[in-house]
Amino acid sequence: MHCSDWRGLLPGCSVTNAKKARILVTMRMRFSRFLPVLMATFCTAVAAQGGDSTPNGAAADGNLISRLRLEAIAYEHGEGVPRDPVLATALYCKGARLGDAQAQYNLGWMYANGRGVERSDQMAAFFFQLAAEQGLEAAQRMLKVVGASTGEVPDCMHDPALPPATPAAQPSVDYRTIAPRKIFDLVTKMAPQYQVEPQLALAIIAAESNFNSLALSPKNAQGLMQLIPQTSVRFNVKNPYDPVQNIRGGLTYLRWLLAYFRGDVALVAAAYNAGEGTVERYRGVPPYLETQAYVQRILKSVGASAHPFDETVTRPSPSLP
Repeated sequence: MHCSDWRGLLPGCSVTNAKKARILVTMRMRFSRFLPVLMATFCTAVAAQGGDSTPNGAAADGNLISRLRLEAIAYEHGEGVPRDPVLATALYCKGARLGDAQAQYNLGWMYANGRGVERSDQMAAFFFQLAAEQGLEAAQRMLKVVGASTGEVPDCMHDPALPPATPAAQPSVDYRTIAPRKIFDLVTKMAPQYQVEPQLALAIIAAESNFNSLALSPKNAQGLMQLIPQTSVRFNVKNPYDPVQNIRGGLTYLRWLLAYFRGDVALVAAAYNAGEGTVERYRGVPPYLETQAYVQRILKSVGASAHPFDETVTRPSPSLP
């Protein structure tokens, strides 16, 4: 494969500015062919949504993301509406904060091309990196064109990724009717010893393993609380498939996260799912669909957005305001 083939971009191949421009023009032409199809799909989706008076929360979130993305596409290209790149950028950024990989990619595309915004490889790389982290192969290829992200978060991504939490006055899940009796009793007994509410620990277990003590994820997360090997070592868990050891390790980690994020349940849940470093990088819940859905699930199950914590366990995260 030759270096000039943008689809390959072999390691060691230099990408000149002229070559970069040719790559971007080629991809823009290909994308424009699909725009009418995207808009037709959007109209069909809106019509279908109108006939469903009781969409669930996940469907509603998905509809919002799709609407934001397709409205942004329309304003970016002037399809059916006056072309407005500023509005397109704002709409894409809202979708990007909600974890829409395609919106993240399209926003990176605008910055890579200087399409209605000041051209910036650094900004393009940030958004391409976000989309690439969610598995979008086209974004992975574009990173080879614009270069690696510096990790600096653009201003438009500093807004809260999630709407203000409005949890129920009481937990929405009664784990006594769901969890195996042995697991429920273990958590109920052990959690207070680590200053963790049993409801939070049970919500994490339900989300992580569905109470399967032998669960093993593709990323090698193990046991009830899906401890990765590094976490098991960190908290002295010898056998992650032993329910008592696994719960002890998970509770120790939750106690540390609660202290580190000062009892903010959303940030604790996000860190448990995506890692505390990722939460710090984005100064909040990361813009990943999986993580945001995970956080909402935990908040609803726990029924509270704040949790008591022991400030002597660790210093607070420097990313906290």
